[in-house]
Amino acid sequence: MAIAVAAAALAFVSAAAQAAPTAPLSHSGRWITDARGRVVILHGVNMVFKRPPYYPAATGFGRDDAAFLERHGFNAVRLGLIYKGVEPNPGAYDDGYLNRIAATESLLARHGVFSQLDFHQDMYNERFQGEGWPDWAVQDDGLPNQPQLGFPNNYFAMPALLRAFDHFWANDPGPGGVGLQDRYAAAWAHVAARFAKARHTLGFDLMNEPWPGTPWTTCFAAAGCPAFDAGTMAPFYHRVIDRIRAVERQKLIWYEPNVLFNFGAETNIPGLGDRSAGFTFHVYCTPGVAVVPYNTASCDALDDHVLSNADKRAQASGDALLLSEFGATDDLATIRLNVKLADHHMVGWQYWHYCECLDPTTSGSGTQAIVVDPSRPPAGYNVKRAKLDVLSEPYPQVVAGTPSAYGFDPATRRFSLSYSTRGPTGKSFARPPRKRAKHRRSRETQIFLGRNQYPGGYRVSVAAGAIASRPNARLLRVVACPHGRKVRVAVRPATRRSRSHVACSVPGQPGKHRRGG
Repeated sequence: MAIAVAAAALAFVSAAAQAAPTAPLSHSGRWITDARGRVVILHGVNMVFKRPPYYPAATGFGRDDAAFLERHGFNAVRLGLIYKGVEPNPGAYDDGYLNRIAATESLLARHGVFSQLDFHQDMYNERFQGEGWPDWAVQDDGLPNQPQLGFPNNYFAMPALLRAFDHFWANDPGPGGVGLQDRYAAAWAHVAARFAKARHTLGFDLMNEPWPGTPWTTCFAAAGCPAFDAGTMAPFYHRVIDRIRAVERQKLIWYEPNVLFNFGAETNIPGLGDRSAGFTFHVYCTPGVAVVPYNTASCDALDDHVLSNADKRAQASGDALLLSEFGATDDLATIRLNVKLADHHMVGWQYWHYCECLDPTTSGSGTQAIVVDPSRPPAGYNVKRAKLDVLSEPYPQVVAGTPSAYGFDPATRRFSLSYSTRGPTGKSFARPPRKRAKHRRSRETQIFLGRNQYPGGYRVSVAAGAIASRPNARLLRVVACPHGRKVRVAVRPATRRSRSHVACSVPGQPGKHRRGG
């Protein structure tokens, strides 16, 4: 009997471990999916160090930070690389730098956190009060790098910065007569080859917030700028994707619209024709920058409009969808609004930013962090606790099917999820469980609940499904009833006499009704 109990406990622990997203990740239409075909929702943070030596460990980011992210339900990090660190001299790559990035990626993977590798830039280069391209890739024709108005104002007012972007978008020859874009694409191919076997790499974000250069005024309209998007950005993305696919065939490749999309403009990039493409975008409510008619609109109208544009893009292209930046503020109302809207649109997100990290190009710097200083433990006054409580919200990390709605009400602390048991690929997750445990685990939906929202425990109601996790587990696991078509889950704070209610039982698990979840 003791042996049987021990074996059952071991199987339970194994099942809990297997409930997490199974790497590698892919996509089916707009949905990110895991290796079992389940939908994956990502909540995470950005971790980009924009000053030399350009890698997160130099800030003190390490094991305690990775554990902190896992503990609070974050399963993704947008991990920044600075092109200047990748290729400090033309054609010469710094593999020592890439090894340091890889060490952080591996550390995060051990905590179940997926890394989206991002070639990060803001205002091109340090010469323009920014970061990104190597010095040798700066071609500004000697124009003045004045006035120096900081981020993001230099984008609109500095002639040298605009000219540097113009030369890049034209793929003008740089050192050795090689086009600037050609060098950039080759650098991405080198990075892709380095991370080809990293199973917890979410994919490659080709360029952060592409700025159009001189044509930016044509993009500052609700309809966007078709000529720039189709005539300039699309050939650039094809050039980079072709070089990456020559060395790596499977990982998601994330492309961003020109940055004015994030303030209300449409994107007009034609379909890129890659089966593993993903559209990633940002949301920042900046009324003075927003396109007409949103200059004087409320933030909820503007941000919802941007998310709706992203939905349209994913529907038209069939590409995956991810909100890879929002926040950069201590305004809890703004953060809460963004999280609520993202939930409503059922899109994963990555908050900007994990730390302050001496950021030279964040508007309103000093207000962006969750953890102020990663060289110190992520605890006490080093954590912006109120912000963490908003971001560490209940959400479905893995859905064995296709979500139809989910969300969390912070006032009542009520979480709800509904989903079809048919996944986006057409696979059913409600078939009768087979004898082998691994097949039962592949049917599990995993919901992060966390201690901060339910310190006294929780109660669960499940329609057309059953609970497969222990009472008050940080990760609630639900499995659909055999032949069920739609599962509904509701979570509330526990009361003294509350019980959890389920509609069917799971083999090897406690019965239909269990106290406290």
